[in-house]
Amino acid sequence: MSQADVSYSCGSCGYPLNLTSSNRITSGIDSEYRKSIKKGLISFISVDLSRFTQVDEVNCFPLSWGRYRLKTKLLCRKCGVHIGYGYGDSPALCGFDSANSSGVGYKKFTVKIRALQPSEECQEDCTTDRESFGLTCRRWLQIQNLSRRSLQFACSFTHLSLSSLAHPNFNVSPFQLHRLLTRFQHLQSLSLSGCLYLPNSGLTPLQHYGSNLQAIHFDCCFSITDHGVSLAAAACPLLVVVSLYRCHVTDVGLESLANACSGLKQLNLSHCSKISDFGLGALSRGCRQLQAVRISFCSGLTGIGFRGCSSTLAYVEAESCSLEPDGIEAIVSGGGIEYLDVSCINKIIFPVKGPHIEDVFAAIGGGFASSLRILNFRMCRTVRDASILAIAKGCPQLQEWNLALCHEVKISGWMSIGTYCNKLEKLHVNRCRNLCDQGLLALRNGCRQLSVLYMNGCVRLTSTAIELFKFYRGDVNIKEEEVVCIAPSWAFR
Repeated sequence: MSQADVSYSCGSCGYPLNLTSSNRITSGIDSEYRKSIKKGLISFISVDLSRFTQVDEVNCFPLSWGRYRLKTKLLCRKCGVHIGYGYGDSPALCGFDSANSSGVGYKKFTVKIRALQPSEECQEDCTTDRESFGLTCRRWLQIQNLSRRSLQFACSFTHLSLSSLAHPNFNVSPFQLHRLLTRFQHLQSLSLSGCLYLPNSGLTPLQHYGSNLQAIHFDCCFSITDHGVSLAAAACPLLVVVSLYRCHVTDVGLESLANACSGLKQLNLSHCSKISDFGLGALSRGCRQLQAVRISFCSGLTGIGFRGCSSTLAYVEAESCSLEPDGIEAIVSGGGIEYLDVSCINKIIFPVKGPHIEDVFAAIGGGFASSLRILNFRMCRTVRDASILAIAKGCPQLQEWNLALCHEVKISGWMSIGTYCNKLEKLHVNRCRNLCDQGLLALRNGCRQLSVLYMNGCVRLTSTAIELFKFYRGDVNIKEEEVVCIAPSWAFR
């Protein structure tokens, strides 16, 4: 390779592709070349196929043509990112002989410009062609850098992909993160999920390049502590989405986040075992645009930190938390709650002079949750008929209710649902021990908007009652499957 040539690597993982600018197809540079550049593509005469994983795609022509055109997808052999295509012809008759890419002579290779980056030695040594990086010119590289709005690494599981599953032990060093943030200075979303050993100091570049960030994910970043969260919060004041799943953050970090990012809208604190209602209260008071919060499996939370929350709070996941009755009331106190997951709550903490067990969840139906649309009570074995009645009356907009494994709901509870849940569309009653024929009859005669009933393992139901339900309510689809997650799609996606 001459000094004027540039070699290229995978733009995602940096794997060297042995692809050089000297192998470009330059014929027709005045017309086809410009059209190709506008599409973000460039053509090569040859590539090193050992650096790619090849996936054949066959485009068939009419049989009278006697041929098919072979199109092979070229993937980076290391991370699996799509780089481009190889094109070739084969004399095999379509429908009679199978394609064999190993015997095909490729006529050209088309590569996506945005899928490449210059190899390290090229950036350091080349003096002529590095001024025209990006296969065409430095301007294209600048456009690419300016246009990138999100960044996640091969170890990230924020959005699962083949590359993330193939490199579970990949880790990002502070040096690598600094170089990437220096290059992509207009990021709006950054996922560091799965960077197990990234230290707090590795987030220092955010002070210079994090001003545009709106979403940041620290899921399973076990080395990120309150200091790192505080640093990120101060450097990224525009954050609206923050995920701290399984992080070692405490109330100190949550206070810093609340003070610096008042526009926060979505926050994931699941499995953060070191936080308490004090930190949650700081967020409720400081972030008045908060819309969605996950606190599942946070054993130190009782829910009272939500007291006085904003009316914008519409989504709360609190699975397996140790909620107090006052905490449940605090969660809905803002009046805007639309989705509430309190599944697997069986150990309720009562004050000394607290209500009886049947009134634990009644606060949901006390008037503040009139906008509630989806309620997950799965495996809440302490919920009883009094709470069911209060919720059925107080939540007129309820459209989906998961009561799977709620064994203490009895006839009066099912009758309450049939009588008052006039907008209920989906109901989950899987393995409810006290759903009997009379309870199913109440559901059959009521719930006129019901379209799906998830039901299996209800041992007190007779086959006759089920058949009568199907006969009289043919508009209801009975499904035997059991659904665990019924969360709406608008949050944490």
